[in-house]
This record gives sequence, C-alpha cells and structure tokens, in this order.
Amino acid sequence: MTDYAVVNPATGETLATYDTFTDQQVDEAIAKAHTAFGTWARTPVGERAAVVRRIAELHRERRDEFAAIIVREMGKPIAAAEGEVDFAADIIEFYADHADEITADRPIDILGEGTAVVRRAPLGVLLGIMPWNFPAYQVARFAAPNLVLGNTILLKHAPQCPESAALLEEIYEAAGLPDGAYVNVYATNEQAARIIADPRVQGVSVTGSERAGAAVAEVAGRNLKKVALELGGSDPFIVLSTDDLDTVVQAAVDARLDNNGQSCNGAKRFIVADGLYDAFAEKFTAAMAAVAASDPTDAETVLGPLSSEAAAVRLQEQIDTAVAQGATVLTGGTREGTFFAPTVLADVTPEMDVYRQELFGPAAVVYRVAGEDEAVALANDTSFGLGSYVFTTDPEQAQRVADGIDAGMVYVNLVLADSPELPFGGVKRSGTSRELGLLAADEFVNKKLVRVGP
Repeated sequence: MTDYAVVNPATGETLATYDTFTDQQVDEAIAKAHTAFGTWARTPVGERAAVVRRIAELHRERRDEFAAIIVREMGKPIAAAEGEVDFAADIIEFYADHADEITADRPIDILGEGTAVVRRAPLGVLLGIMPWNFPAYQVARFAAPNLVLGNTILLKHAPQCPESAALLEEIYEAAGLPDGAYVNVYATNEQAARIIADPRVQGVSVTGSERAGAAVAEVAGRNLKKVALELGGSDPFIVLSTDDLDTVVQAAVDARLDNNGQSCNGAKRFIVADGLYDAFAEKFTAAMAAVAASDPTDAETVLGPLSSEAAAVRLQEQIDTAVAQGATVLTGGTREGTFFAPTVLADVTPEMDVYRQELFGPAAVVYRVAGEDEAVALANDTSFGLGSYVFTTDPEQAQRVADGIDAGMVYVNLVLADSPELPFGGVKRSGTSRELGLLAADEFVNKKLVRVGP
C-alpha cells in the first residue's frame, strides 16, 4: 500500500511514494515507544532538555533541506517554508529553556500541618496526528513540551507529508533520544484508532479538521484516553477605527494570504464599521487582486498553489455556491489547477452556506456593520472560536471587544504575531486544548499530589 505520497501541488507530479505500515509494524512501533518511556521518563530533566535543544539545532542545520521538502509536499512559498522551520526551531528551544519550570513541583499552601506539592510526572506514550499545512511547526509544538516532560511520541503525519515525517524522525533520533522515544508511523486511520485503543498509549493530540477531530475524539472517549484537539477556524478581523487605513489593509491581506490562505487561525471574515467599509473594501479588494499566485520555489512568491487539486476544487465549489446564493465576487473566484486567485466576497447573508463555512484558501468575506456591538455579535455568530483580530484606536474599546469575542485568542492592532511563549488554541468547535507557551505542558502530564504529614 502507498497511501503516503509526495505529490507536488504546483505540477501534479508524484515525486515519491512511501509504504503504509503493516499492522505488525504498528505494533512494533507502540512497543518501542512504550519501552523507551521507561528509560526516557527516568532521564534527568537537564539531560532531556539538552537532547531537545539539539533537536532545535538540527532543525536550523537542515533548514534548507527541510524547507525544500515542505514546498514540494504542500506548496508553501519557499521563503515561508524557511520561516516555518526557523519558528519550529524557536519553539523547540523554548521548551528546552523552560524545562525546569515545566517539570518543577508546585507547592500548595495547606490548611493543616505538613506539606503538599503537585508533582508533574509524564503520562507515557502519546500519539500525535498532524496536518499537512505546517509540516514542521505543528510537530514541534506537540513533541517538544511532551519530550521535555518525559513522554514518548508516536507521530502520524499527514499522508501528503511523508518526506517531512521521515526527516523529522531522523532529526529526533540524531539528537540523541533513546530508540523509540520518537517514532514515525505511516499508519492508516484504522491503524491510528488501534493505536489510541492500545493500553500502552495514554493520550492523543490531533490538529486538523472538525471531522478528523470528532473521529479521533470518539475513539479516545470510547477508550478513556486524554485527547487534545486543535481544529478549524473562521477568524474575524474587526476594523472599528484607524489612523492609517493602508496599514490595516496590508495587515488584512497578510493575515488572509499567509500559508496560501490555509491557516486555521488565518483571518477569514473582515468585519468593518460603516464609516470605513467602502474605503476598506475598495483598498482591500485592490490589494488582494494585485497578488498573483505563482511558483512556490521563487523567493519572491507570496502566494503559491493550494495543497492539492481536491483542495482547489473544494474552494471553487464553495465560491460558486456562494455566488449562486446571491454573494458578490469583488475580485477573483477562479482558479487554474491548484493556483487560486485571491478572492473577496461581499453581500454574504446568514442564509448562505458560506456564512457558516471555513474558506481554506485565499478567499475572504467582507461585512459592513453599524458599530462595535454589531461587530462583536457578527464575530461570534459562528461555530468556530479560534483566533480573532481587532483594529481600533480606542484602548478601552479594544479591551471591551477582546472581552466580548468568543475565541481562544485576540490580537489587537497586529497580525502574524504568534510566538513560542504565547498559548495557541480555541473554543467551541475550534478545539479543546492549548499548544505553545507554558500551558502546552499541562495537556499530557500527571499532576500528582504528594501530601506529607507533620
């Protein structure tokens, strides 16, 4: 079987295929990770941190190689792919730097005599199910904190990222992890369910679609396993006031076209106060139209192809349905193969399908609102709740809107500001967990109470 393949989305050429694991190989991978846990969990924290730091160094040393793989697997522009590998290295290094803090006892002030602490202990073998849109970054934010804690990792990467998966396993092994502490598995969905059900596996983290998250959560719940979900988003970009509309428009374009428009936390719904709407819509449409999808191997490319022919067809169907239901295309709405023109929709109403959908590609929807209250109401009128963006010159209004938005993250007057120390995650159908920052180390850890009498 060759479910895992590198298919260059820019050309449609199949560049490499990888055999899916047999059931025996899956069982051997679980056994290796379980055996390694017995060693890795007892390794001193400082030694674990040193190995994790070496993983970051190897990302930097093999940056060009890794970035080229990302481009041919999922079409990310080369400059963005290089930036992704750099960011992954920063994340991994962050957890090495904070290893003592992550693993330290938390004393409790008790009412009686004696002492009490919460001692943080690893859980065991974890399964990570990763998506294709950030082949390096997604793995870093799951694996690094859990390896520092002493957990071991089984990693099922997306079927279209097998070359990234192989390189990552090579990097983690070369850094000095014990054999089995990080194991790549080219597994089917059915085999992933078997892994989750195995009593040696203590938890699963999945980043992906709502459908994937629901399927994994069902299996995890049936087997009483801890599950962390990072799912989709339809993030609002709210513009209430500004002294520099051109800068806000450029931020809007950057937030929509990042990663070829294929970021869960990319701005997708642009909600603009009435007094600014006409000027914003005109400038935003012109700026989007000025960006041409082009060769992702070119260092100057901003927008490459979508990740696959299926992804491009899906987005085209969403746009065509929106138009048929009464939406207006201000620019774009067409594709050539996997290359999709930057698209702006207007006149979208709650009765239309696209009002509730996530557009995973370079397509935006603009909305006119009367003011702050209507903007917040529209922002919250979605099943998603990942990120959000607010632009205003009024600091008090910024705090009110931030408090009112139902989302896991609010960025005020800036975009693309993710950082290793900042927690990432959402609410509602966008997920149940947090990655990045110190909160990521709370997901798969035994917070063990140790109470000692006088």
